[in-house]
Amino acid sequence: MEFENEEFEIETFEDMDLTDFSFRNSTFIDCMFENCNLSNVNLSNTKFQDTRFRNCKIVGLDFPNCNDFIFTIGFEDSFISYSAFSDMNLENTDFVNCRILGCDFVNTNLKNANFEGSDLEDSIFENTDLSYASFRNARNYNINPNENSLKKTKFSVPEVISLLNAYDIEIE
Repeated sequence: MEFENEEFEIETFEDMDLTDFSFRNSTFIDCMFENCNLSNVNLSNTKFQDTRFRNCKIVGLDFPNCNDFIFTIGFEDSFISYSAFSDMNLENTDFVNCRILGCDFVNTNLKNANFEGSDLEDSIFENTDLSYASFRNARNYNINPNENSLKKTKFSVPEVISLLNAYDIEIE
């Protein structure tokens, strides 16, 4: 199956290894990727509209290379590592019950985003709008309240204490 310069609408891609594939100049509308390996996929000018990723492995993807016109994606129960989401508008995006390791969220609009139940180890949040976002039951996040907008952001105890890491204080 070719994925470059193609348009896919209301399709489900299931149990596929798409490692090193190219989605260049392709459009995915109302699509679902389930149990797929999307490592090192070329996303140059890819359009994602209402596309979901469930139980996927996503490694080394550069989402800012996507076409940002009506860009809407969501992730559930996925492993996402060493991928970039910087300088993007990801308002209302779901990252539910995901393992998000070493990802960049720099200069990103994550207003109303949902990170519930996710592990965010080594992910970077810098100059990011996290207003109204939810980090309930999320863990291993390192968010500096001085460098990010946290208006009405939801956190759970005890993980919320990690917000104090920026202050180099000792809690006993």
